Amino acid sequence: QVQLVESGGGLVQAGGSLTLSCVPSERIATPGTMAWFRQPPGKQRELVAGVTSGGTTSYADSVKGRFTISRDNAKNMLYLEMNSLKPEETAVYYCAARLGDLYRSSSFYNYWGQGTQVTVSS
Repeated sequence: QVQLVESGGGLVQAGGSLTLSCVPSERIATPGTMAWFRQPPGKQRELVAGVTSGGTTSYADSVKGRFTISRDNAKNMLYLEMNSLKPEETAVYYCAARLGDLYRSSSFYNYWGQGTQVTVSS
């Protein structure tokens, strides 16, 4: 079972920045879509940002202008640059991938990472 491996989470003060990275545990067919989701404590998992193999991106309204998603198709690597972080963005952040188009619902994604904790202190 291929898994995605996230890194880069940690503790940061409000207004700070973090960059998350994601890489598959083994080579997989180039995913059509790679995405970052997050799940705050006691809440549902939500799409933060996604990017297709062609470079089309989609962001949650709450992160537009502050977060940037990018991918390296040759390496199947995915990144999320997060700036001006807010305490309410404390969550476990998950990398996900699917072979088809970008969907906002997590149920459409076939491959998942274990998650990386991001904690934003006030």
